[in-house]
Amino acid sequence: MKPAYRKKITRFFSYCALLYKRIDHDGMTVLAGHLAYVSLLSLVPLITVVFALIAAFPVFSGASVQLKSFIFHNFMPATGDVIQRYLEQFILNTSKMTAVGTCGLIVTALLLIYSVDTVLNSIWRSKNKRPIIFSFAVYWMVLTLGPILTGASMVISSYLISLTWLNNTGTTTLVTAVLRVFPLLLSCASFWLLYCVVPTVRVPGRDALIGALVAGALFELGKKAFGLYVTMFPSYQLIYGVLAVIPILFLWVYWSWCIVLLGAEITASLTEHRRLRQEERLSR
Repeated sequence: MKPAYRKKITRFFSYCALLYKRIDHDGMTVLAGHLAYVSLLSLVPLITVVFALIAAFPVFSGASVQLKSFIFHNFMPATGDVIQRYLEQFILNTSKMTAVGTCGLIVTALLLIYSVDTVLNSIWRSKNKRPIIFSFAVYWMVLTLGPILTGASMVISSYLISLTWLNNTGTTTLVTAVLRVFPLLLSCASFWLLYCVVPTVRVPGRDALIGALVAGALFELGKKAFGLYVTMFPSYQLIYGVLAVIPILFLWVYWSWCIVLLGAEITASLTEHRRLRQEERLSR
């Protein structure tokens, strides 16, 4: 074997050892369980705030139904229809709440974003603290701009499909193919922004891109594997009956956070591995 190849293989295994060490030290699965628990508490408030913001813009009125279908079919496999019915019923009940209750919903939704911020900064070993006002501004921006940008993308997608000149030129097939991979592209872009923006330390864009691509690919594969598991091995339905949707939802949310945190660990490990190699070269 050539020395160059041997060096690359050694470097790769060295990186894998560092990645495993970081995952074990950080207790990644425990952190994922914490975020899964907070996510279930914040799920209804977060979705309520998202669709309330979309409904506030008349231009996105037609995108609300598409966005619901997109979220539940692409991010909640196998049981998306059942979960959608329950969540829509919960959201309908929240419309009867008072102003104080609505403020409580917003605070609960912000709690999830705060938890994600805390966990990711612990993975990056960041000791820098954002000012409270700045942190609140960032959380509020994520909570407001996220739904607006998602709604805008849905409107643009519907507009492209409806264009008659695309049908005449045969470009519809290309647009349909792009829209088919849109969930993967959206996942990768979301992970990349998450790994770049949330940590209070500088994160190289290339490292964040690698972590985002791995997380996005694992998320899509995990979605298909999870859907296959639920349909082929319906043990939860046999044990829990109608209540099976609860452990299934928790299991999927937990698995999703494991993927998100794994991408974060990969990103942070790439930066640390590069720093350790530089220190090793300087010490020689």
